[in-house]
Amino acid sequence: MPALLDTPAAVRVAAMDLLARREHGRQELARKLRKRGAPAELIDEALDRLAEQGLLNEGRYLESYIASRARAGYGPMRIREELSQRGLSRSDIEQALNACGEDWTAHLHEVWRRKFSGRLPKDMKERAQQGRFLSYRGFALDSIGKLLRGAPED
Repeated sequence: MPALLDTPAAVRVAAMDLLARREHGRQELARKLRKRGAPAELIDEALDRLAEQGLLNEGRYLESYIASRARAGYGPMRIREELSQRGLSRSDIEQALNACGEDWTAHLHEVWRRKFSGRLPKDMKERAQQGRFLSYRGFALDSIGKLLRGAPED
């Protein structure tokens, strides 16, 4: 039987348990606590307190999320969309993506090498297949085009 989240202490403990596993954004954490049955006023109070104490930090969450998804082979466009769906502001997302220091061209080449063994497409069908895959992963179409044409890296 799940624990009742009907006191500020219980909501705080549940939030800290979730934060101990990984970083969360404020909206994501609030959604998870609501799912567990916590009332909205207790959630807001607990999250405000956690943010004041530095335990809930959107900047740290953005940094962690971007690094994790980049390691998993996703590009900036896909990561940007996923973060938007998680309720983070576009300006915060853009700032975090610009500050992350990831080399997206290198990530694109690495994902392409792993998936297609570094073989340029022989025909338009293969080119379309590779382009669709890389686009789905969230890389820019102009970068994909340069890669698939065999243009030298910038």
